[in-house]
Amino acid sequence: MDKISRKKMGIYLLFLVFVWGINWPLSKYALSFSPPLLFAGLRTLGGGLILMIFALNRVNMFKFKELWPIYVTSSILNVVLFYGLQSVGLHYMPSGLFSAIVFLQPVLLSIFSWLWLGEKMHTLKVVGLLIGFAGVAVMSSNGILQGASIVGVLLAFATAFSWAFGTIYIKKSWEKVDSICLTAMQLTIGGIIMLVVGGSFESWSSIIWNPAFIYDTLFLALFVIAMGWLVYFKLISAGDVSKVGSYTFLIPLISILCSIFFLNERININLIIGFVLVISSIVLVNRKVT
Repeated sequence: MDKISRKKMGIYLLFLVFVWGINWPLSKYALSFSPPLLFAGLRTLGGGLILMIFALNRVNMFKFKELWPIYVTSSILNVVLFYGLQSVGLHYMPSGLFSAIVFLQPVLLSIFSWLWLGEKMHTLKVVGLLIGFAGVAVMSSNGILQGASIVGVLLAFATAFSWAFGTIYIKKSWEKVDSICLTAMQLTIGGIIMLVVGGSFESWSSIIWNPAFIYDTLFLALFVIAMGWLVYFKLISAGDVSKVGSYTFLIPLISILCSIFFLNERININLIIGFVLVISSIVLVNRKVT
């Protein structure tokens, strides 16, 4: 298991929350130039290939014949299902409600880590996780009021479960694999699968290859996909899974703030209330119990 200093963990968390927060508005913008599955495949495969370049000096550490089940399982849970389900699901319901359901993930993650990783569960942690989910729901309530279809709700729940299961799976497998090799293989395999599936249902000619789409996709591939997943896995491997997961409640807040500044969306009382709830959640989940 990796050891990370408290200072470095704080830097990693800030980076992760920021890049995964701006991911939503940037992805929404990119989707105006490309069909969803092809876009999801392009950015994940791009992230995987970028990491492959950095992993060239680790060829002997890939051990593909021995570790391919881990690579394939991780790619299906954390890439194909996570990105594929959310790309399709956003067509069936408002993005606010969809993200609120997806961020049930830290609650699921805490339960799964208690059941399968033996992490401690106490009342403050449970209350904190539920408050954090409530905060995300409050911030996204404008989308909730717009309504949703049962298909969209099911896809959102499936996205949250795939992310939670994928995180637990990686935590249990971490000592067997190199972090860069795992992340590179996961993204590359998942990206290829999504491009094949996307190419079967969507048209490549629908993609508008203008500078805005290219720069947006490259930024997402490098910082959000490649570096984001690498940092996330390092944090998960080094710390309490549920505590790391609690900080992801901040991601919708960053996303909403970016939408306010760059997409001219309005700030409202729900955002303020949700922010207070999310901060309270992080404090409770990370509070030491004697």
